[in-house]
Amino acid sequence: MSSKRSHTTELGCIASEELTDLGAGKEGWLVENPNLLCALDTHSLALANRSLILITGWDDGPRIKIRPELSPIESEIISALEWLVFDEIKVIAVGTSRGYFMVYSLDGLLIHRQLVYPGRILKLRVRGTKKDMMSSHEGSSEEVSVVIPGVIARFDGANIRNILQEWFQETNSHFWDEKSKRRDYEELGNGFKRLPHQLWSVDKFGLCADAAITGIMPPPLMEIQVITWLSYTDELIAAFIVGQSSQRYYRAVTIGEDAVISAYRLSEDRSRSLVGAILSKVVPAAFSTISSVSKMIWRSERTPTKKPEVKPQSFAKASPLTCLKDHPRKGEKLTLSPSGTLAAITDSLGRILLLDTQALVVVRLWKGYRDANCLFMEMLVSMNSAGASSSRYEPSKSDYCLCLAIHAPRKGIIEVWQMRTGPRLLTIQCAKGSKLLQPTYRFGSSLDSPYVPLEVFLLNGDSGQLSVLNRSLN
Repeated sequence: MSSKRSHTTELGCIASEELTDLGAGKEGWLVENPNLLCALDTHSLALANRSLILITGWDDGPRIKIRPELSPIESEIISALEWLVFDEIKVIAVGTSRGYFMVYSLDGLLIHRQLVYPGRILKLRVRGTKKDMMSSHEGSSEEVSVVIPGVIARFDGANIRNILQEWFQETNSHFWDEKSKRRDYEELGNGFKRLPHQLWSVDKFGLCADAAITGIMPPPLMEIQVITWLSYTDELIAAFIVGQSSQRYYRAVTIGEDAVISAYRLSEDRSRSLVGAILSKVVPAAFSTISSVSKMIWRSERTPTKKPEVKPQSFAKASPLTCLKDHPRKGEKLTLSPSGTLAAITDSLGRILLLDTQALVVVRLWKGYRDANCLFMEMLVSMNSAGASSSRYEPSKSDYCLCLAIHAPRKGIIEVWQMRTGPRLLTIQCAKGSKLLQPTYRFGSSLDSPYVPLEVFLLNGDSGQLSVLNRSLN
């Protein structure tokens, strides 16, 4: 059996007095508390319990504490945590048990707060797909998806980048103009600009325990589509054609108690029918006209202003594709490969299913892994390049192969399997109370820069030691 020492590299230790606020000091504190969340960046680790976020490194750097603004009346808690990294901008994203998506600077300042949908946010999933991973009709896609039981939302990475850049520019400016801010921002009752997003209901086969948008998929054929609207003072004219839609469609996979695996086609267009398409255009235009006239008439009157009730936007169309029901089996955890074409799903019977998310077929099955956690990684299994033997040779993407790291805490081991049907490459012993982690996706990373493979890290909660699984078998 392979030894741990030869296949992991120690990076440092996160042990500090500040960790006691999160329960450190008790055996198994890192893995036994269901409300303890972890998010890893390349040089920082964020941990959170119900109301406190601690940012720490594995050296002698400063520890930062952030206490998000939560509602004590509603018993609101932190339910999801993730890093958002855009080149020089690095912030913390928080999901709450009331369905709020919040973004904090590393100074603890609230940058953004927005209701996604009433309900507990289960997961904030950050991912991106570069053009070299996608077919010719697809562009690059970077996104943050928010998972709530029965609901999934998608925020485009470009929109998040814009609002962060705007916030940092205004914060660093000495000419802060509150009136301009109020005029430019679309008020939600909380003073923050509304981030555009799509929202889908994915509860056709029951509430989900986890979900993921796996990529872009072709649209259905022969759709009726609204092409353009021409607005005049006394009429509205619509033009229609019958043909293939130009709307973008996404594929989503969900897991849960009622259906182990479900799949949906998600449409960007909220209209569900021809009538819905017409109403979605006519009603806002009519309302805008009525609103403008009302403002002119009642401008001089002073009426008491009431804080508007924050409501989620309407659902876009989600079409079910397939589902797998196998009572009493329940889907528990889901992890995606970098391209989104494979998903590893753990269930309540100790099995791990490897799903081809495009064909929607289970291509591999492991048994006997109760309470397992899985992460995809890339390893140098073999290098066929002519210069591979040179000490100056820098491995390229083609030198790495995709693998799946399976942490089986009941067995006290980590296994690394080659995808899709390759052998088990490694078996690594790990201490009780350890947790597998992976750095978040970095938005806007260039394809021309040196390739950085997908790595997996191992955090020993009892000792505080952080290690990385080596990229090479040798």
